[in-house]
Amino acid sequence: MLFAILLGFAFSLFLVFAGKFFKGNFSILAAGIPLALFVYFSQFIGRISNGEVITEFHSWIPSFGVNLGFTLDGLSLLFSLMITGIGFLVFVYTSAYMKNHKYLDRFYGYLSMFMAAMLGLVLSDNLISLFVFWELTSISSFFLIGFNNTSRKSRKSAIISLAVTGIGGLSLLVGSLFLGSITGTYSITEMLSMNPEIFSNPYYILIVLLIFGAAFTKSAQFPFHFWLPGAMKAPTPVSTYLHSATMVKAGIYLLMRLTPVLGDHEFWNTTLIIVGAITMVYSAIHTLFRTDLKGILAYSTIAALGILVFLIGQGTKEALTAAAVFIIVHALYKATLFLVTGIIDHQAGTRDTTVLRGLRKVLFPVAIAGFLAALSSAGIPPTIGFIGKELTYESTFHLENMAVLFMALIIITKILLLYAGFVAGIKPFAGALPDRFVKTRMPSPLLWVPPVLLAVAGIVFGIFPGLIEGSLVKPLVSSMRLNGEEIHLKIFHGFNIILLLSVITIAAGTILYFIIKPTKKLEIWIGKFEKFSPQTLITNGWTFFYKFSNIWTNIFQNGYLRNYVSTIMVFTIVLIGYTFFTTATYSVDFNTFSPITVYEAVTSIVMLIAIGYTVFTRSRLAAVAAMGIIGYAICILFVIYSAPDLAMTQFSIDTLTVILFVLVLYKLPKYLKLSDYKMRIKDGVLSLAFGTIITLLILEVLAEPKNSAVSDYYAENAYILAHGKNVVNVILVDFRGADTMIEISVLAIAAIGVFALLKLRLKKSDQR
Repeated sequence: MLFAILLGFAFSLFLVFAGKFFKGNFSILAAGIPLALFVYFSQFIGRISNGEVITEFHSWIPSFGVNLGFTLDGLSLLFSLMITGIGFLVFVYTSAYMKNHKYLDRFYGYLSMFMAAMLGLVLSDNLISLFVFWELTSISSFFLIGFNNTSRKSRKSAIISLAVTGIGGLSLLVGSLFLGSITGTYSITEMLSMNPEIFSNPYYILIVLLIFGAAFTKSAQFPFHFWLPGAMKAPTPVSTYLHSATMVKAGIYLLMRLTPVLGDHEFWNTTLIIVGAITMVYSAIHTLFRTDLKGILAYSTIAALGILVFLIGQGTKEALTAAAVFIIVHALYKATLFLVTGIIDHQAGTRDTTVLRGLRKVLFPVAIAGFLAALSSAGIPPTIGFIGKELTYESTFHLENMAVLFMALIIITKILLLYAGFVAGIKPFAGALPDRFVKTRMPSPLLWVPPVLLAVAGIVFGIFPGLIEGSLVKPLVSSMRLNGEEIHLKIFHGFNIILLLSVITIAAGTILYFIIKPTKKLEIWIGKFEKFSPQTLITNGWTFFYKFSNIWTNIFQNGYLRNYVSTIMVFTIVLIGYTFFTTATYSVDFNTFSPITVYEAVTSIVMLIAIGYTVFTRSRLAAVAAMGIIGYAICILFVIYSAPDLAMTQFSIDTLTVILFVLVLYKLPKYLKLSDYKMRIKDGVLSLAFGTIITLLILEVLAEPKNSAVSDYYAENAYILAHGKNVVNVILVDFRGADTMIEISVLAIAAIGVFALLKLRLKKSDQR
């Protein structure tokens, strides 16, 4: 499984060097990667159907409990097949949709990186490695959404999506760390048996909120949904892949994966039901007011995600079975509709539903795909969408609390989704063909075959639900610690209340489609409420934060080093001083101190004289020389206290510092205009206060019991482990070798930057 994940990353890297080969007629060969992965995961269907769980383990950072552990069960298998199967069709579609694009190789690289990250996410058994892949999906989707980087709207949409999902990623990391600290492991499999410990922990609610933060931002739940419609600025293959089967389903996957760990709790279930219900109804209503095909599909996607969260929140076997089926249903019909929309835009040059009609006469196979997908989204038999809708109604009907209310909400949502599906899949092809579209021609089969295949799959699975019952649905339900063997999918369950509700839904949605036509007036009217939308409110919050940051920066980061140092010292004095004087209980026995020698006294007197000269001299060069004397006096103290290595280092640094200061100040005015007496008094008081705090802190340290365990360890092991007699050098080079290497790297980078600035010679035109 690790190789399968790395294959996508390797292909992305390969395109950096061989990308030109995939820009022309050979671009379709890139589809071989997801196809090979789809075949690879397909071979596990039989084993997973028989109840087997396939695991794989690779050590990564064992000291922190982080590893590359992978689990392939019913849940991860379904998502892996969607990621690779729909990924294959999207890769094929892209070869024609973006044919001869200047950056087609780059696009394939981003797409492959995203596919690999999604596979890593759904296969990971370790929460920390899952978080790593989670963030990789956010980063790669940022590149995909902002692919048209010359467009300001595309760049803005990419940034918003990265900001929202990035915050969710941090939430996932913190929640994972909390879970790991409670259970002593980051393995999801090991956590399954620790429900009592997790539920009884006082941080359970906080952990759940953090996990919700990750899932809700990724899967566009209210009020974090607004990034998804904006992401429609991406090319159609991106919209198809990210928003039908992969990225937006990542949050759904996380909730389903952690339901056996954190679910079956009132807070978990109630929150998911409420958030899912609000999201599905709110977004479904928005489809009535959109005229752009992608906009309609975006809000219907959010509504579908809300339904999935709503079902997961119910937590029953019926509900999770409905969720499993609806994941398949949504992936098939939504990918089809996105691909169809891309063809319409590519061939007709518009996505405006107010002008699109009659295209069946010039895009007949595409019209067939759109029609079948619309039927599946509406839940009309014999599509798999009908089975998914029946299961959804069945589980909601059996809710213990407020079943009538939630039943009404899910029916309203389904009616509106039927309307949206008809507008996106049927309206562009119905009616008479306008003159402006007469010259529209059929595209390459590479464009229309993928949506036809997906649409036909929705019909086949509806007529023969057994194809997915034992291979996908039952294993998924079983992976969530429920008995999936009793599940039986049927296209017809007899005449009952659920069937009646389905008929009402289909009738009401169809009537709504014929009554309400997409118009610009409705879109403009709903735009009046934009100032109350979550996006506007959150954006205003960002604006306020930005203005506050400017004020804060202008006060504390105003470009004057004196102010920086003063601010740091004031805060240090206040914080340490408050803590020190309220909690310190030091008592120092001065009789244990060694007597002051003449060498210490003379060195201290020289230091005090140099300090006084530095403060009161009017010459910059004299002040620098006096500071050098202070440094040398400190070096002598190091020598007196048997620290020759430290003394030699200090000697070198002080000498170099004095030379550098002299070189810098050589061409500046010789006399320094000292600040007024008020500034000097302020600086003096601040310095004395800071010195007093440091002195008291040292006395407090001296009063603490001495613990030499660390120093003893280094002294005993320096020669044995690192073969060095100088303990300090061994610590720097061996025990703290990585830290030292990073410090050297930072210094080297800074030196290169300084050198570049010194060598910079700007033209007069560039100096303005």
